[in-house]
Amino acid sequence: MAALSLAPHALYEEVAELLRQRIFTRELEPGSWIDELKIAEAYGISRTPLREALKVLAAEGLVTMKVRRGAYVTEVSERDLSDVYHLLSLLESDATGVVAENATESQMEELQTLHHELETAARPGQEDRERFFGINERFHLRLLEIADNRWRNQMVADLRKVMKLNRHNSLLKSGRIEESLQEHRAIMAALTARNPAGATQRMKEHFRNGLEAAI
Repeated sequence: MAALSLAPHALYEEVAELLRQRIFTRELEPGSWIDELKIAEAYGISRTPLREALKVLAAEGLVTMKVRRGAYVTEVSERDLSDVYHLLSLLESDATGVVAENATESQMEELQTLHHELETAARPGQEDRERFFGINERFHLRLLEIADNRWRNQMVADLRKVMKLNRHNSLLKSGRIEESLQEHRAIMAALTARNPAGATQRMKEHFRNGLEAAI
């Protein structure tokens, strides 16, 4: 029997990723209506894979489907943000404690390298908010990978997508990059000291301050 040749990703998944990035960069702004016909024409696809893509984004919380009105980019309320940050704080602070206790030396070096990249991105005169945000996310995700709980990782991935809807607001707050960097320094100090309780607490503080900057 001949082997089947399958595409690495279904078309609707590719479309979902394209729309996801347009939402994160605010090309599609919160509250805006998603013109299915226009997007389908622009991508050269039928509306069927587009609608499947929108279902994926709706399940992630990035799109809101309204009866007889179509799809809209989700607007995140202060309550939404508070709930998301609360859960992320619980999940990621727990992971940080695990890493402080169980990470190998090479894994700690990986986190140190990412932290050094954060320091570089935040240098006065070279401050790059988007680059800082990207490295910050890589640090958090690598920490979760090291903690090695796939169920926690899956929940965090979904929550972070919703958090990204508001990321520009938190980044633009005056002084927030330096504050975030100081918090990361405290997290790294606790991690390298192999202090699970301290690492857990520093991560909780990091999310508490992040929420204050976001609302």
